[in-house]
Amino acid sequence: MLENIGTVMLIDDEEIDQKSYRRILNRTNSAEKIISFTYAEDALSFIKGNPNQKIDVVFLDINMPRMNGFEFLDAAIKDIGPEFARMVIVMLTTSMDPLDRKRAEENPLVRAFFNKPLTVAQINQTKELLEGLHDTDPA
Repeated sequence: MLENIGTVMLIDDEEIDQKSYRRILNRTNSAEKIISFTYAEDALSFIKGNPNQKIDVVFLDINMPRMNGFEFLDAAIKDIGPEFARMVIVMLTTSMDPLDRKRAEENPLVRAFFNKPLTVAQINQTKELLEGLHDTDPA
């Protein structure tokens, strides 16, 4: 398993959740760099404005004001293109709505769907997903 993820982007409108994610990622030494955004459109602007910034994993909340997680994914593919799909997208939610899970599972960009709060086991699963992605990457 990978020792750490590299660069993690957190997109969540709840500051308490972001603090929790940072704490567990730092405590487990699972990320070299963490970039956080409260609003999805700010994260999208950052990605578009910094095309050389490698982002390995995006932990993406589903339910956010202004632009939700699914809208973010649609906009990212439209504005950035297929290279956006090189990131491991993990959707996080407190939603109990089975339609959210179904929609995430049907989205080819979403590699995992976790209920909050983020756990060590989920971070380890994310590392395995990232490792599998690198194993199949011809570059």
